[in-house]
Amino acid sequence: MPNLLAPLVTALVTALAVLTQPAVGVDHPTTTADATGATGAIGAARARAGDNPFLAHPWVIYRGRMEPSWVAWKHATGPTKRRLAYIAKKPKDHWFGHWNPNHKIARQVHDYIKNSQHGNPHALVQMAVFRVVPWEHEACNRLPTHAERTSYKHWINRFAAAVGNTPTAIVLQPDGPFALCAPKGSRAPSRLVAYASRVLSAQPHTSVYIEAGAADWPVFGPHGGVTAAVKILVRGGIEYAHGFALDTTHYDSVSNEVARATAIIKALANKGYAGRRAVINTSNNGHPFKFGRYTGSDPTNPVVCRHQDTASSVTCETLGIPPTAAVAADRWNLPAKTAKLAARHVDAYLWFGRPWLHHAGSQPFVTKRATKLVRTTPYR
Repeated sequence: MPNLLAPLVTALVTALAVLTQPAVGVDHPTTTADATGATGAIGAARARAGDNPFLAHPWVIYRGRMEPSWVAWKHATGPTKRRLAYIAKKPKDHWFGHWNPNHKIARQVHDYIKNSQHGNPHALVQMAVFRVVPWEHEACNRLPTHAERTSYKHWINRFAAAVGNTPTAIVLQPDGPFALCAPKGSRAPSRLVAYASRVLSAQPHTSVYIEAGAADWPVFGPHGGVTAAVKILVRGGIEYAHGFALDTTHYDSVSNEVARATAIIKALANKGYAGRRAVINTSNNGHPFKFGRYTGSDPTNPVVCRHQDTASSVTCETLGIPPTAAVAADRWNLPAKTAKLAARHVDAYLWFGRPWLHHAGSQPFVTKRATKLVRTTPYR
């Protein structure tokens, strides 16, 4: 599989600088025409409903070759197998993107849903869509061509048709702040994200969460912070979406992410987008630190912590709170204020980041790294 996430240090520094200024027995009757005909009013009404899909449906685990942690666990033995089970047997978002060809994407999504639901049409399937081309550092240098825009829309239409009636939660376009570094302030990348938000949200049981960075990205400042995050979401189709996602490729604390989510939700409400909710990636913030304060050589590939009780002054990565909709549970030891705000504004803590892969969530799966993550997480 090609590099799924390529936020090289140079690219991230550049972007940050810019920003400171379900399926066996499941019927899939929804057609592409149905999806593309969705109106903003329908999308907004669905988002305002405020239902939490992670409470409304049972969670499931994909068990197949698309998930590298499952493949590694299946072939492992002894202590390694026991540790890998902690990752392999957790619900996770599978990423679909440009490496999934247009002519195959519908079948691949259908197969993923079928495997995940194991015959239960009410089960919730979690996925991430990472399809805009160009994206990340390349998005700062050029705009999508006409052919790329057309291909993107065809891909999204086929993806949505394959989802159909399946209950799904979709994280849309991780590393969302890169939309703001498009040449000459172009909104072309954001318009593609908005198209996907509209088409995917038109499916009757799909909840879309548009990715909007992290608590420390876009960075604070007169043109950054919450203001920039809201700009990403409004331009990217929050009018259709259920909410937004945070912290895919950063490592900030749950407390800070909940505070950022709360501020974004209040700002969105002031702009007429009330009722939006957040999901927060907790796969890699078990020992939180701010991206710009990493003391090693490459914050997109931080070293794994050595111990469960590593000093807070040491910047390293390990697994955070396991996937759950119990966002305010006492067992997470969150400050009382954070727990209260999370219960009000956050649908779930999810694992849509993938720190067990080689580099910033890119293939291949690294068994040694994965077992160290499991051994050092304070939440096991």
